[in-house]
Amino acid sequence: MSSEQQIEFSRDNIDLYLKEVAKAYRKLAGKALPAEIVLIGGASILINYGFRGMTTEVDALIHASSGMKEAINQVGDKFHLPNGWLNSDFTKTRSYTPKLYQYAVYYRTYANVLTVRTIAVEYLIAMKLCSGRQYKNDLSDVLGILAEHKKSGNPITMEQIQAAAQDLYGDWDYLPESSRDFIARTMANAHPETLYDQIAAAEKETKATLIDFERQYPGVANEANASDIIRSLRERKNSALKDGKA
Repeated sequence: MSSEQQIEFSRDNIDLYLKEVAKAYRKLAGKALPAEIVLIGGASILINYGFRGMTTEVDALIHASSGMKEAINQVGDKFHLPNGWLNSDFTKTRSYTPKLYQYAVYYRTYANVLTVRTIAVEYLIAMKLCSGRQYKNDLSDVLGILAEHKKSGNPITMEQIQAAAQDLYGDWDYLPESSRDFIARTMANAHPETLYDQIAAAEKETKATLIDFERQYPGVANEANASDIIRSLRERKNSALKDGKA
């Protein structure tokens, strides 16, 4: 976790960078060694939906020869992107499972050598619920996906989401209890799309609070303890408000 200024990736520049990666990889490895990238998380959402304008991370599963690392670095240098801009570190998180490859759907082929896929919708929702980070876009992303599918006349059901979680993680209860409660309340709401702005604003506020904490206590917050820190900060704030009213 870091409060440093981050690069903003959009659908357009992700497409541009992937095209450049494919061209660089083809020069390095030739046409005989095709490669595959599966976009995860925010990048997958940007590719498939219109409710988010940017992400600060491009998480991806990469299947390619050793030349791919050099191709990614060349594109990073060309466009002044940070090291590791095409990130596979998410494989260390709770929401990752090797089964994700089974539920990747075709997006586009670049330079006749790089195939790009994204995660099928119900599995993407299951991943977001598994992460359930209050300081990221996890829950608002779930709402945005549900809203777009409902508007298009192809709504996602609770049964589909539960089945996807079962496929990925072997058990619905693998998802955090807070995420299971959230999706149950959301699916019971006749108009879940109306919750998007509220949840997105709450995530933004929580992120700002956590960044402020990191400035005061550098290196303390991480993915494992962020939820506990957020809860403690909220309890402290509520206590101060009560004392102020007394």
